[in-house]
Amino acid sequence: MTVSVYVPFVVTVVLAVLAPRLARRLAPRPAAWALAGGSLVTALGWLGSLALLAFTGLAQIPEVAREGRWSVTAVRADDPVYLTVSAIAAVALLASLTGLAVAAARQVRHLLWARRECARLPGDLELAVLDDASPHAFALPGAPGRIVVSHGMLRCLGDAEREALLAHERAHLRARHHLFQTAWRLTAAVCPLLRPVAETGGFVLERWADEEAAARLGDRRIVARAVGRAALASAKAPERATLAATGGAVPQRVRALLAPPPPRRALPLVAGAALLALSCASLAEAVSDSEHMIDGAQFVACVSALKDTGTPVPPPPGPAPCGHPPREHDHDHDGPGPHRR
Repeated sequence: MTVSVYVPFVVTVVLAVLAPRLARRLAPRPAAWALAGGSLVTALGWLGSLALLAFTGLAQIPEVAREGRWSVTAVRADDPVYLTVSAIAAVALLASLTGLAVAAARQVRHLLWARRECARLPGDLELAVLDDASPHAFALPGAPGRIVVSHGMLRCLGDAEREALLAHERAHLRARHHLFQTAWRLTAAVCPLLRPVAETGGFVLERWADEEAAARLGDRRIVARAVGRAALASAKAPERATLAATGGAVPQRVRALLAPPPPRRALPLVAGAALLALSCASLAEAVSDSEHMIDGAQFVACVSALKDTGTPVPPPPGPAPCGHPPREHDHDHDGPGPHRR
């Protein structure tokens, strides 16, 4: 557990640094799935490692040890963390869980607002045209979702560009991009290091919708022109927390649309999957080591209690009233004192 418990932290840093750069160079659809899956796994690993570090320090508190019926001396001898490290991990864990709760409540309110707005829109078709001179175009997730476009936006675009705009917003609804956004916002709330991943995820979703619209129309230049004109028209309009064709880094999106479709590269995805697998395996090993540490401490406490009462302790493999003894390497420190991390 000495090293394995820290591996998820290292993976989080690597993902936060490399994933945003690589995602912009990959095909947007697999990039979005990779970022979403990687963020979720990394956030769970982050919480798990913090919980293990906090628990290892908590287990050394005498009152907790009495409730759990294990030996504090055995826990401290079995390569524990410093209490300072454990306290920092406990504070960080509390902050992460608090941030997760706040972000989850905010996301629920946003989704409820989107559903209410869908119900209030005129008509019952997918497209709702607002009699508004301000240029607006966005997708509202719901059951089903709605595409909202203002007269001001329609006047800024030609017929082909309007079709491209609607195809873009329709791609957001069809692929349920709001769920990807929710995942990124929740993971960023758990671990602030993942905020660059969430920001890149928003850009990737817009690129995904751009590519879907280009495939639908068969003309990448029309989609690029529609994105550019819509962004220019809505530059002074107030921002909305919705999926819109004017979102993301518009110049980069236009350049990507004027270039050939991005190739599908499997190597970065395979490398990322291997990194996440390493994080999961390390966390599982840390959990197993913690379980054996507690089992060993409980065994020591039970043996000590039997000796205090004068009850003979049968040697293994006979029936032991204290359960299974610890593994051989659980207490193999022959040095002058416990090794701490």
